[in-house]
Amino acid sequence: MDDLIRPHTYIALRLPSDTIKLVQAVPNTTISIGKYGSFQTNHILGRPFHLTFEILDKAEQNNQSLLRIVSTVEAYAHIKDDISALPGPEDQGDAENGGDGVEYEVINPEGKVLMRTNREIIDDSRSQKLTMTDIETLKREETGSGKVLIAKILESHSALDQKTSFGLEKYTLRKAKKYLRRFTVLPVDVPLLLEWVLNEKEPSKVMEIREEILALIGSWSNVHYSGLQAYPCADNLPDAYGGRWLVVDETGGLLVAAMAERMGILSPPQKDQTHTNQARTIENPNGSGEDSLATTTTKTVQRPVDVQIAAMSADANTITLIHANTQPNLALLTYFDFDPTSPNLSHPLHAHLRSLSWLQLLSPTEDPSYAEPEVVPDEVIHAMKGGKKGNYYRKRRRWEMVKTVVDQTRAGGFDGLIVASVMDPTAILHHTVPLLRGGAQVVVYSPNIEPLAELADYYSTARRTAFQTDPSSSNNFPNEDFPLNPTLLLNSAIYTARCRNWQVLPGRTHPLMTGRGGAEGYVFTATRVLPAEGKVEARGSYKRRKLVDISSASPASQTVSERAKNDEDSMAASS
Repeated sequence: MDDLIRPHTYIALRLPSDTIKLVQAVPNTTISIGKYGSFQTNHILGRPFHLTFEILDKAEQNNQSLLRIVSTVEAYAHIKDDISALPGPEDQGDAENGGDGVEYEVINPEGKVLMRTNREIIDDSRSQKLTMTDIETLKREETGSGKVLIAKILESHSALDQKTSFGLEKYTLRKAKKYLRRFTVLPVDVPLLLEWVLNEKEPSKVMEIREEILALIGSWSNVHYSGLQAYPCADNLPDAYGGRWLVVDETGGLLVAAMAERMGILSPPQKDQTHTNQARTIENPNGSGEDSLATTTTKTVQRPVDVQIAAMSADANTITLIHANTQPNLALLTYFDFDPTSPNLSHPLHAHLRSLSWLQLLSPTEDPSYAEPEVVPDEVIHAMKGGKKGNYYRKRRRWEMVKTVVDQTRAGGFDGLIVASVMDPTAILHHTVPLLRGGAQVVVYSPNIEPLAELADYYSTARRTAFQTDPSSSNNFPNEDFPLNPTLLLNSAIYTARCRNWQVLPGRTHPLMTGRGGAEGYVFTATRVLPAEGKVEARGSYKRRKLVDISSASPASQTVSERAKNDEDSMAASS
């Protein structure tokens, strides 16, 4: 992932209201962030991520808003002030300083309030003297970043002195989120993209999968970078490639993106970028006009040149996606500069992401793309025009790619299987588990626990024992009692995880009550094993023990009393 904001890349803007807005940084365009204002894209190009900008008034020359970089000290000043304002041990029991903002009220025997509370405060809209019309007028007259407007709102509140320090901080923070014109530029990664989909879009499109569940899937599936070289096998076997994972993804490409991030193939290579930051960006809030209207110099960064590689041509460190449609649904990969309809030829996913349909996996001869095109003799090809010749070779390359992907997938040998689909997991595992090598991990996600509980029962110990002891069950497999082969997976289990956000304040530590609901989400895990064929027997060379006659037993085989008696007799004879 790049550390600078590059043109034509997707970036995330975190607004003061804690909402996220995903935009594409197209040069010479204007980015609008709603009520907070708008700014020119050129003002942020070439700058590092994680900077907080403040939108100021528009310049009179070109009617464009200015930006000011908010320093870290200024951005977190309220946190520092809150920590310094907390009562220490020496303030306990002080009537003036102690207990400000605690949820209960403590009174000493003399009747003096030791700890104030907001219990007696009545929340009345008449406490605010400014009306919405006045606030809208001030917003139109405001030329700064909203600080003056927030200060006037606080001044016009008649009951501000009755608020506790905690209540005053919440009120000020609420007004800052509403009127402060700031935003923070963040890079688009999988956790942030998931947060944006869950909070701003439709969670059902990603099967309501949460970040902690997505991390649990990646951990149990053991997805990692496995190198690009093959490792040798036995003399009679071809060389094998590692890092091949089989995926059934119906989350719009979110699961594929999470796997690609762990495998190091999600981000495209950095290109040669030469751009000028026309930034009417104020570096110093108290600086002169020359500093405010300064234009940054042209920056030229040397990057590796683009290398075009064939589609789905990688043999190792690959993701093989099985889908049910003509084309896979990978819409979320667009935010990582990968469009399946018109892919970037230099993107790693162009070579490391393979896709095939269920029809190609189960019945490849019924798929038209698997059928070999007509072979044309060389003399006919030379006589063709340029367009027809190009179409002929394009069809041949397409057929070779499809045939290679289908044949290698049907050959199996995958290092893991990850499923996130609304289809019946029993039908999916029936066709995909035999494609895994021994020791491969199987991970299945479901928003509800019922399909996974049924799946765990099919691979239980009791069902495996019944399958092995009943010879007729393996002859007519699959059947009603054994829809899946229980001997192929071991150590099946179901897990779930949920991380809750907490408010941590003195006397007010509790989970946040504004967390989203939705499906809990569960993960089924198991390990692929290779069952032993035939009858298991114990073999080896054993030596037959010789029988010893008790009458002619050696002294070592005599009892303790017999050896003691013999010793006494020998001592008497010697004396």
